[in-house]
Amino acid sequence: MSARRFELSRRGFLTGSLLITAGTVLTTACSTNPGGGSSASTTLNVWYHAYGEAGAQQAALRYAKEFTKANPDIAVKVTWVPGDYSGKLNATLLTDGAPDVFEIGDFSESLARRGQIAAVDDVYGSARSDFNTNAMETVTVDGKLYGVKMVDDVMMLYYRKSALSKAGITPPTTFGELAAAAEALSTRKTKGLFLGNDAVGDSAILSVWSNGGDLVTPDGTVAFGSDGALEALKGLKRLHDDKSLLLGFPTDWWDPSALTQGSVPMQWSGLWAMPAVSSALGDDFGVLPWPAYKTGGSPAVRVGGWTSCVNAKGDHVAEAKKFVQWLWVRQSELQKDFAGSYGLHVPPRTSVAATAEKLSAGPAKEAVALAAKYGKHNPGTWDTAVSSAFNGAAAKIVGGQGDPAAVLADAVKKAQREIDKQLGR
Repeated sequence: MSARRFELSRRGFLTGSLLITAGTVLTTACSTNPGGGSSASTTLNVWYHAYGEAGAQQAALRYAKEFTKANPDIAVKVTWVPGDYSGKLNATLLTDGAPDVFEIGDFSESLARRGQIAAVDDVYGSARSDFNTNAMETVTVDGKLYGVKMVDDVMMLYYRKSALSKAGITPPTTFGELAAAAEALSTRKTKGLFLGNDAVGDSAILSVWSNGGDLVTPDGTVAFGSDGALEALKGLKRLHDDKSLLLGFPTDWWDPSALTQGSVPMQWSGLWAMPAVSSALGDDFGVLPWPAYKTGGSPAVRVGGWTSCVNAKGDHVAEAKKFVQWLWVRQSELQKDFAGSYGLHVPPRTSVAATAEKLSAGPAKEAVALAAKYGKHNPGTWDTAVSSAFNGAAAKIVGGQGDPAAVLADAVKKAQREIDKQLGR
């Protein structure tokens, strides 16, 4: 579940910490039960980024309260972190104030290699085989598991059925067809496609995957410098040259407003946005993977999400593992609630996903099927430094700045140096 705030900003809508003890909810300012007490001998600090979906914070508090009710010796302080969550988390992990349990977005192997997060193989128990392959691969480092996936976020292409039908355009199955459709659907008042206000969004990564390429190999070798990757990145320039991309929209690609307000007939966004899209458009929308770059290539959808991790250097590792196990392994109903009641997401446990009614029909079911067939996740070595090298090169290539081959080769060298640092070689 990514931080999405359709009414306000992406993340910054609330701050503060709340302490959950047995039957008591305390905020940093006051208590809802001033006369209440606690028999807890341990207090866990659990961090969440400031989810934008209405009700998400209240759900986190409710889960914490239910955990403490079942484990009266462990209180839980829920800390809701707005703004640059990753930056604040990374800085806090270097201090004594680091949280006991925290969530991270795209999983980073470096946290495990630096000894900042604990291996949690023992947390899974017999439920290990119930987690989907993507969720397990994401958190595996050198054969050990370093987190429990909370939700899978599927990202794909939304389109207005009526707009494409009126223009005589069939849903695109290749990048060339997508580019042609975006150009044909652009008018004086609207553009054909919204990828993000940086004009790239996920498209550079998707283009590499859709032309048979990869970002980084399992052994830590940068792979996005291949001929196929270069070809696909150069192809993206067509969208910019055709002036078919929407730019400067008030919100970014994670918010479906550009699609629902009629500014574009096609938009890249996530499954979390589907309730808002459905509310605005009814059944006048469909979903697609990012199309194959060319015939013979492979469509792609990106699967991200959030993972719960345990601070390996904290004072309460055993209690933190108990919390993670209780909530994200054992409580199937709470997992389904978290994935389906605040935006829309896929539970990483296959048995839980199978019982999620909101994913059982229509475009939501199609999105889940697309993820199962074409889903890709960023590699664990894809940290800020590595992704910045790649994204910077992609922006230059699509913007026509410099020789594409030279620009990409330079990015490969930068990224490889950073990955080598991560792997200590």
